Amino acid sequence: MRSTLTSILLAVAATAATSSTIAQQHETIFLNATIIDGTGGAPQPHTAIVIRNGKIANITRGKIKPASDAIQIDCSGKFIMPEIIDCHSHVGNLKGTTTSSENYTSENVRRQLARFQDYGIAAILSMGTEQPLGLALRDSSRNGLIPGATMYSAIYGFGVKGAMPPEGMGMTHIYRPETPEEAVRQVQELAAFRPDVIKMWVDDFYGQFRKDQIMKPEIYTAIIREAHKHNIRVASHLYHLADAYKLVEAGVDIMAHSIRDAEIDDNLLADMKKKNVSYIPTLSLDEFAYIYADDPDWLNDPFFRNSLEPGVYEMITSAAYKDKISKSPVTLQEKTALDVALKNLQKLYRAGIPVALGTDAGASPIRSQGFSEHMEMELMVKAGLTPLEAITVATAGGARLLKIDNTQGTLQTGKKADLIILDKDPLADILNTRTISAVWKDGVKVSNGPLAH
Repeated sequence: MRSTLTSILLAVAATAATSSTIAQQHETIFLNATIIDGTGGAPQPHTAIVIRNGKIANITRGKIKPASDAIQIDCSGKFIMPEIIDCHSHVGNLKGTTTSSENYTSENVRRQLARFQDYGIAAILSMGTEQPLGLALRDSSRNGLIPGATMYSAIYGFGVKGAMPPEGMGMTHIYRPETPEEAVRQVQELAAFRPDVIKMWVDDFYGQFRKDQIMKPEIYTAIIREAHKHNIRVASHLYHLADAYKLVEAGVDIMAHSIRDAEIDDNLLADMKKKNVSYIPTLSLDEFAYIYADDPDWLNDPFFRNSLEPGVYEMITSAAYKDKISKSPVTLQEKTALDVALKNLQKLYRAGIPVALGTDAGASPIRSQGFSEHMEMELMVKAGLTPLEAITVATAGGARLLKIDNTQGTLQTGKKADLIILDKDPLADILNTRTISAVWKDGVKVSNGPLAH
């Protein structure tokens, strides 16, 4: 098996090297485009982007002296933005209508990374639900040996025995410490794998678990303190305002979901700002929980349907599924949760809290990989952000959270040429991020978008 895997990785590496060489042999120039650079600055119409060696060499409205073998692409009427970065997603355990550790294979992870890329997503942060194979896949992806979105990962997260996160959803390789001392030892073990963040679950899952089944403060405090000794940031799944207060006091670095049971007050905003706590709202998670029962207008849009695993469309449009949602005791709570989450995002963003896009895509069949990120930007606009602000959160915001903003996340000279070419203006309507005509990574065209499949 090891020999076969090595052969596959070497073949992929050879292909990647060939593509890279081709990219470096030519200068590519996009002409006459409107550039939305991800910095939050105004769009730049009638502008050219010059790409050399996989990086942006120049962005200009002035005259260009192209190289003799330069490839020139007329982008009149087109809009170019950076690729999206999803800072809360999952890969591998989802397949068809099931989530299971048995689904976690190299082929499945690679297939899903390719799907993310088709939707204009440059990188994902997989939040703590890997199987052991995920270590090698994360490293191969980071080294450019696997095509598709680049995979960052929390590797194995921290939960509670018999409670969150549910093992039945494929979350089998989760640390579940019962004492602070055990938590410290497990963080030390995990630190050797170099996780990009450490993920914890602090939640009762809409009241499905008792209070004594929620991770205790002494446990998550020990996790945070030990993680910080290894210079690793900690992200927490959460729901309740009271838990958010305690987690910020304990030193958490990232809230990996929205606070959804109550509106955030000024004291928490001040504490978060003082401690530089980042926020990943995952608004689409809450809408997906109930929206299919209402037959949303995008339900039959190929941009959505192409993002689904086989069998999921049939599941979510069935009378049985809709009946289940309408009768669920938590459906009303989930709708209310989204309303609160929208208000809290607006407050946090206007207060200057660092915000990054995240979706929880791939954690269950109803949270599609690829479409969710575009839906998330739509919900950010619904929360009160402008389309330009939502795009900035989805690009530069994610790069800052992953600490890769020195190389990507914005379209600026010297950074990676990772970009999406759109047919329509996303600043006029955020839904136009879905008009993808091409995706480029490291200066190479890697996809014609999801509708080409």
